[in-house]
Amino acid sequence: MKPDDPNITWIEEPKLGLAGMLYLPLFVQGLTTTFKHMAKSLGGGVVTVSYPDEEPKIGNPLIYRGVHRLNKDEQGRVKCVACFLCATACPAHCIDIIAAESPWPDREKYPQSFVIDELRCIYCGMCEEACPVDAVELTSLYNLTGRSREEMMFDKEKLLSVYDATKDKEPMKSPALGGTAT
Repeated sequence: MKPDDPNITWIEEPKLGLAGMLYLPLFVQGLTTTFKHMAKSLGGGVVTVSYPDEEPKIGNPLIYRGVHRLNKDEQGRVKCVACFLCATACPAHCIDIIAAESPWPDREKYPQSFVIDELRCIYCGMCEEACPVDAVELTSLYNLTGRSREEMMFDKEKLLSVYDATKDKEPMKSPALGGTAT
């Protein structure tokens, strides 16, 4: 690629006025946000909660990124097909999968071992986006605690138990792949 290539569109850097050079619009935008929160607080609206005495309310739990879960199919089997796309897409490298030949005729492989290091995870949701069968999803569970690093390593059984605990409150997101959310 050469600088005089006709397919390249060069864009001029926008000229800043005096307000832009003084960061005045950004300063006003920040003050506006501060005053909005102050008005809400003075009006009786709750801005903060005293966690863990009070549980915070999550507006839409379907878009919150909390603890992972491994979804099950309609026959109660793990939906994961051990394609390794989630582990490949994970920027924190916190997913470890050991694949094995599937005992079921509808897929080639399944995860013999599936481990997510919840302490290493950055909860970006890339694993969820990469999964072709919606086997991995992030839930709205946020109160994640453990006394040791080993307790925070979520294996397949623990991830499936998160599914059992959250399936009624948070159905699978993709209807085309067996989910019920719209």
